[in-house]
Amino acid sequence: MSVTYQPKKKKRARTHGFLKRMSSPGGKKIITQRRRKKRKKLSP
Repeated sequence: MSVTYQPKKKKRARTHGFLKRMSSPGGKKIITQRRRKKRKKLSP
């Protein structure tokens, strides 16, 4: 079996990062919910 997960920090940030979250209404909602829950990390 081959190793399939080759992590890349830049791609991860661009796909799931804060700026990406804030750029869509749904993402804003997620950030708001995480703030309400007092999460230390709002997005990875």
